Amino acid sequence: MSMEYFAKSLAEICAHSLVAPGRPLRWVVIANPGAGGFVMPSRWRKSHRALEECRAAAQLNPLREQCGPLEAVVKSGSALAVCGLVPTEGPGSAVEIAKVLVNEAAAALGKAPAPQSAPFYLLITAGGDGTSLEALSALYQAPASVRANTAVLRLPMGTGNDGADSPQLARALELLIKPSQIELTPAVRLIPAPGGMAESKGPFLAFNILSVGLDAFVTHMTNKMKGKLPGDFYKLWVDIAALLYDRLYTVGYLNVRALDGQGGEVCSLREKLLLLAVGISGHRTYGSQKKILPDDRNVCAIRQMPLLRKLALKGLFAAGTHVDKPEAMLFNARRIEFSGEHPILAQMDGETVLLQKEDFPAVMELTEPVIPVLRFAN
Repeated sequence: MSMEYFAKSLAEICAHSLVAPGRPLRWVVIANPGAGGFVMPSRWRKSHRALEECRAAAQLNPLREQCGPLEAVVKSGSALAVCGLVPTEGPGSAVEIAKVLVNEAAAALGKAPAPQSAPFYLLITAGGDGTSLEALSALYQAPASVRANTAVLRLPMGTGNDGADSPQLARALELLIKPSQIELTPAVRLIPAPGGMAESKGPFLAFNILSVGLDAFVTHMTNKMKGKLPGDFYKLWVDIAALLYDRLYTVGYLNVRALDGQGGEVCSLREKLLLLAVGISGHRTYGSQKKILPDDRNVCAIRQMPLLRKLALKGLFAAGTHVDKPEAMLFNARRIEFSGEHPILAQMDGETVLLQKEDFPAVMELTEPVIPVLRFAN
């Protein structure tokens, strides 16, 4: 069975990991059994090869016997749990699994005479963007002491994998067996106006890209159709959205004010916008590797345009060449304040919420760097 092989292989790789030299490693793997990397035969064959190659390349860890999965996970007794893998069972499941790591790490750090004498914790997600969004949301809320002794690795086992640490599984696994370092990254937070319709549904966090407008509509419709019919519905709805979006949602004027990290105004505009996207950094993709933020700039706004122009330009996002078109505005900002007269959809790493007029003015802003992700050592 592919899930059992995945669990055993990853456990062996983690046991020999170089993530925390000199400290015992504790890990949990949060896996979505319905993710494309598990259920699509062609994808699984590539994953199998990547796991075999990584196991063969892993070096012997002197602390091998002291490393292992989270104790609370192992106690459940299943074959997968013994390896540290917990399958998700539905929405919210990854949040609860991640909280198990947070609680166990907090308890261990509380008993240790010094953090370096306690185990180091590894949170691995093996699914799509929704799985990593839930797990990272739980870690975002964790005590700073837990985050300081934890690292995150997001494996590309889903369909889109825009939030994964590499689009290729083999490359992502190398972060476990080659010298790596931990880099703190921010989230993007959506803050509706106090008292608005959406306020009680939050918090709204994204760890890749948060956006409003046409692309959020594509995400919303993709989510509605997911699981009902086969195929890549994101790609299908990109085509359909160009025809339907203006009929279902009024593309009215948005008042936008962008600020830098010191509170200085970067720009101010009043435009009819098809979309407004904010990434935790530049060089970000969404919608199955669409290069909406292809360079160092972390904000992209696209002006409204006639239908034929939309159809002509939509293919440019795959290569990131939309940045040269007059409809596109890209810049760097830490905080975006925006308001409008009409409802507009927002999406946070593939999850959506409808903003009503009462939710304006709303804000999209970068948080402080809080998520400890693995990066290759320089």
